[in-house]
Amino acid sequence: MEEKRYVSKKELWMYALGAGGQGMIYAMMSSYISDYYVNILQLPLVFVLLLMLLARVWDAINDPLMGMIVDRRTTKWGKMKPYILFASVPIAVLTILMYSSPDIKNATALKIFAATVYVLWGMSYTMADVPFWCLPNVMTPDARERGSVISFTKIINSIGSALPEIFFLVAGFALPKLISTSDPLAYDKKRYLIIAIVTVGIGIVLYINSYFHVKERVVPPVKERREGDPSQLKRVFTCKPLMLVLAMGVLSSGRYMVQAAAIHVARYAFYIGPDLDGLSLEERTAAISGSVSSVKTIFQVCAIVGMFGAMLFMPKLMKIFDYKKILITTCLAGAVASVGTTLIGWFTSNLYVCIPFIIISCIPLGVINVLTFAMICDCLDYMELTTGFRDNGLGSAISGFINKIGNALSTSGIIIMYMIIGFEPSEMLSSTAIKAATDLTHAQNFAVFSLVSVIPGVSLLLCALPMFFYKISGKEKERIVNELKAKREAEGIVIEE
Repeated sequence: MEEKRYVSKKELWMYALGAGGQGMIYAMMSSYISDYYVNILQLPLVFVLLLMLLARVWDAINDPLMGMIVDRRTTKWGKMKPYILFASVPIAVLTILMYSSPDIKNATALKIFAATVYVLWGMSYTMADVPFWCLPNVMTPDARERGSVISFTKIINSIGSALPEIFFLVAGFALPKLISTSDPLAYDKKRYLIIAIVTVGIGIVLYINSYFHVKERVVPPVKERREGDPSQLKRVFTCKPLMLVLAMGVLSSGRYMVQAAAIHVARYAFYIGPDLDGLSLEERTAAISGSVSSVKTIFQVCAIVGMFGAMLFMPKLMKIFDYKKILITTCLAGAVASVGTTLIGWFTSNLYVCIPFIIISCIPLGVINVLTFAMICDCLDYMELTTGFRDNGLGSAISGFINKIGNALSTSGIIIMYMIIGFEPSEMLSSTAIKAATDLTHAQNFAVFSLVSVIPGVSLLLCALPMFFYKISGKEKERIVNELKAKREAEGIVIEE
């Protein structure tokens, strides 16, 4: 007998495209903001480090607060969907402001501007991100269909996150003909702003469009807390399976390095281009910029092949194997591949030989992106069965927090590495000089390269450990799903068509 489907193909595509638009905007921030702040605005390294860490501390408070607001409120427009509209305009404006390169001469004023925009962006993004990723929980009551919705949506979300890199690649060919300047800083400032505007223009339209097509079907009535019932936060933090997923997500933070640090590796670890000796400043700048673009593109292609390739197979794999078995196997394989990448990078410094190992090490990126949220949804089923409460908002907040803390730790790791090897951004890239990877020592080249080889490998190894203790799989998961279905029917919870 064919299982009942609640989500139509059109609804699935509209939600997924909305996630693709969101992925474009998030990638514009997460993959490039460290390079922009450090090498383009040339803000002090310690300031950037503290900004990233303190902003994430605020997110640690902000995300659960948003989750509780979502869980406790239902508007006439819906429970989750209204936030898509309310937060879209602030996100669009702040993303463009983030890359606006204001002509502020006072260093303190520039830092205040950058910090204010960065923190407000994070708050606005949280307002939209938490309820948006709650939607699979209310689109369908079927756990298997929910898994399919999540896996497909994450694929489109990841494709969206790759589009800014394509824009950067196209810009590398088109903008030099449109922007006439020999000043590398002036060129990069205009390049970043143009790409941010294009990314936001496309991404925000796709994101807002999802509001008009997604239907909230599974919205249990808000259950009033009685005396003796645990609080929302206590329910979440005493749920062992959920805390194991949280631990796995935080320990896997190093996986973000492959994308976040790629632009830094492209600048300072590898050079692909003509001999720089005897070139004029303008020719040298063009050659180095071309090399940076080529190396960054190689890493992006590796990520696409590894991460997206894995995600394409996830819908089928998730129907055949337990989530935790998929995660453990791919993480261990990725860690082994990272060892190969590290050894090749140290002994040969040959980027092309590293390519197959980088691809394999990127496979867990796609697997973790899909399975983290799917496993959180399973944990919410478990919590609803055992406590009678379903805290979709807080569950989504944990997923968002995992992503944000991973981005913060990866960005902080980049800044710390700069400080360890003595990089001074104003000396590396200025209006009168631009250094290439060939100007650095082998040890410095490898130190930067370790951001995408050693650190991701160690992180993948560590994140697999909590999964050995995760129990919502196999027959236990089947039991939870069946008992929850019976419980909902007994309580008269009606699922809309």
